[in-house]
Amino acid sequence: MASGYSVDGTTGRCYPFWVEFVKCATNTDNKWDCWEIKEDYMECLHHKKEFARYTEIAQEQERQRIEKERAEKDQAQKK
Repeated sequence: MASGYSVDGTTGRCYPFWVEFVKCATNTDNKWDCWEIKEDYMECLHHKKEFARYTEIAQEQERQRIEKERAEKDQAQKK
C-alpha cells in the first residue's frame, strides 16, 4: 500500500483514502480531526461495515422467509 499501486500496476482502490488521511494527519495536531477520514480508509481496506450490513440483510430475509413459511403452514392447518 505504501507505493499506492495494486498488483496489476494501477492505483490501489484505497490509495485515495490513504492520501487524504495522510494530508489530514500532517496538517493537524488533534488526532480526532482525521477520525472520519481514517474510518473511511479502514472501511475501504476491511469492509467491516459493508459485511455487517450484508449480514443484517441476510438475517432479515431469513426471518421473513421463516415467518412466511410459518404463516403458510398455519393457513394450511386451518383448512
